[in-house]
Parts: sequence; structure tokens; C-alpha cells
Amino acid sequence: MALAFLIPLGLVVQQLVEERALADAERQAVAIAAVLTVTTDPASVERALETVGPSANTRVSVHNLSAPVGQRRASPDEISLVAAQAATGKIRPVVVPVTGGQSYLEPIDIGSWRFVVVEVYVPNSELHRGVRGAWLALSIVAAGLVITSVVVSDRLAAKVVRSARQLAGATRSLGEGHLDVRVAPSGPRELADAGVSFNVMADRIVALLANERELIADLSHRLRTPLTALRLDAETLNDTHAGQRIQEAIAALEAEVDQIIRVARQQSVTIEPTEPTGCDASEVVSERMSFWSAVAGDQGRECRVLGGDQPAPVTVPRSELAAALDALLGNVIRYTPQGVPFEVAVSRRKDGYIVLRIDDAGPGIPDPERALRRGTSGKGSTGLGLDIVRRVSVSGRGAVNVGRGRLGGASVVILLADAERPPSTGSRFGLVGRLSREPGEQRRSGLIRRS
Repeated sequence: MALAFLIPLGLVVQQLVEERALADAERQAVAIAAVLTVTTDPASVERALETVGPSANTRVSVHNLSAPVGQRRASPDEISLVAAQAATGKIRPVVVPVTGGQSYLEPIDIGSWRFVVVEVYVPNSELHRGVRGAWLALSIVAAGLVITSVVVSDRLAAKVVRSARQLAGATRSLGEGHLDVRVAPSGPRELADAGVSFNVMADRIVALLANERELIADLSHRLRTPLTALRLDAETLNDTHAGQRIQEAIAALEAEVDQIIRVARQQSVTIEPTEPTGCDASEVVSERMSFWSAVAGDQGRECRVLGGDQPAPVTVPRSELAAALDALLGNVIRYTPQGVPFEVAVSRRKDGYIVLRIDDAGPGIPDPERALRRGTSGKGSTGLGLDIVRRVSVSGRGAVNVGRGRLGGASVVILLADAERPPSTGSRFGLVGRLSREPGEQRRSGLIRRS
């Protein structure tokens, strides 16, 4: 906008200066015309030039007299053309460009259709006098307007930007789990309304989470009564080994319930980890198989562990990996006929992955993809066991695959990143498939991969 005003104003100033210089030349020509109406004597006209102005002797000249007066700057052809046009009745002044400026040519009738031409030279210094200063002044004014508008706009926009940044920062903090963050509504009406809505939303989230925590705590606490009854019944069993195993299972279940209650009553969503974030998969397999092998022995099942004697460091907590193994082995015990064998294999690959494989000789899983969906089960359970396995594999930067194994039944392969030699970025679909595929077998896979 400043340029839109600056350029036209500068051109107008330049035009006005040129018109003023030509108007002065016209006045001088008129003064000489008055003298020519009285006398056409060159000497008298030259003396009259001295009275017109201090620069008339050098700028004004009269042509077509018996002797020329002054210094001619226009070409003879241009002077003759002006005189000829005046003779035809077109008596009008003409401005022609000359070296160093312009010449104002005006024909004067001295009688009997005789015309002389008065030439007034206007140098460039007169045609551009004050134009540079005007351009400079206009440029300073335009720059001042731009600077002022930028400062004013910045101050006006700062309030909007400050409010928007405050709202964006509060939103990020809320997404990170800081439920106590709130904003002071400010800025334009729309941003202020958004701030109010954000505060209402945050309060609602806090209320919903509080209700959810209390509900989980209450439901978990209600499990204590049947657990106590189970403990009392287990103490009365005659089979010492069976009673001991039941008591160990009840103790583990009570520990899980206590953990659920403690977590549910936390006042913040962000919970600090209470155990290391990594473990040795071989140790976890050996520990859990010591329990499940006893259960398998009671049911006449043959079970074995392959590769459990070598270290297999992974990046998932011990409790989560143990929960995943318990879910898979519990499914084997629960959903396959008694006497069906199973095996657990642990291997550490050179490409940066730890592989856990659980195979059984049962009927298998007819629809692996459906089995991996959370809350879906074809045998009346909660459908959360395989989802627990899937989430553990995702947290361990790996994948899980369900298919048929070499024992003829279900085969679940868990792929976890090696904690000491992490794998390079690449697709894990082909690797998991090769680990669980047997030649000549028709298998159906349901692969869950971390995106």
C-alpha cells in the first residue's frame, strides 16, 4: 500500500515541477511577445531581454528577425515547422527536446502574417528541481508508515499468538498426562471460547478417570473374598504338592489384585515404572515352566523347553513377559485335551531378534486373525489372552504370529527385539512366517505388526 501511494505521488510531483518550469518559460515568451508587438529591431529586442529576467540572455532567443537574437538550441527545421504551422492558422506553442533540456517554442504574429519564433530554453536542472528531495521525503514517509504498521500489527497479533500458543501448550501437556493443566481464556472471542471449552474438557477427563479408578479399585477389592475362600480350601487339601501349587497361584493372583488397586488409586495417569524395563527371556521361560510343568504332569502331558540355557535379553518387563507366557500356556492347558504334549522354545538370532515359540499337538486355532482380535473368543473366554501377547510383542518392538507348528497343533511365535543387539529397521513379516512355517503344511497366519 505504501508503494501504491509512493509511486503515483512521486510521478505527480515530477509532473508538477515540469509544468512549473514550462509555465515560467511561457511567461518569458509572453514578455518578449509584448516587446515584439512594439518593435522588431534586433538590438531593441536584445535590450528588452535584459529586463525579462537574469537568465533571459542565455535562455531566450528570437528567430526569423532580420538578425537572430540569443542562442539557438532547437534545430532550424523545428523552428521553420512552428512558423509554417502558425502561418496556416495553427498558432500554438511547441515543446521540443534539446540537448540538456527542452525548448519552448512560441510563434508571434508581427503583422501581415509574418511570424517570428520565440525560443525559451529550459534546462534539466529546472525540469527536475526538487524532485529528488520529494522522492526522498515520500520514501521516508512510506518507510515510516510501513514500520509503524508492522509494529502495530505485531502488537495486535501478539495477543492472538500468545493465546494460541498457550492453548496449544496446554493441549500438549494434557496429552502427555498432566491432568492439572488449565488455561486462562484470553485473546479473541473464538480463542477465549476454545480455552473455556478446553478447561471444561480437562475437568471432565479428570472426573471420568477418577470414576474409572474407583470402579477398578472396587471391582478388584471384591476379588479378595473369593481368594480368601480359595486359600482356606487349598489348605485343607490332602495332596501336599497340589495344595502348594494352588496356594502359590492364589498368592500370585493376590499380588496382581493388589497391584491393580494401587495403580487404580494413583492420582496421576503417568505412573513411574516399579521394575526394570528389560529381562532375560530364558530366565522367565524357565521360571514359568517350573510351575506349568507340574500342572502338565498332573494331566499326563509331555512338555519340554528348547534353548532355555542361553541368554535372551529383551526390552519388556519381566512381569509382562511372564503374563504373556502364562496366557499362552494357560490356553494350552485349558483348551487342549489332557495328555496333549506341548513345548516352549527360546532362540537368539543374529539379526537382532529373540524368538519365543509355543507349540502344542492339539486341534489348533481355526481362525488366527479372529483369535488375535481383542475381546473375541470362540470358546467362551474373555478373548484377552492373545491380545496380551500381542501388546507385549508390540512393546518389545516385535510381532506375533499364530499358525500351525511341527507338533500338528497351534503354534504361537513371539518376536522381540534383542536388548543388546537391536535389529536394523526392516519388515518382520517374512521372518516371523519363516520361523513358524513347516514345509508342506498348509497354514493360516494372523500377523500383528507394530506400525
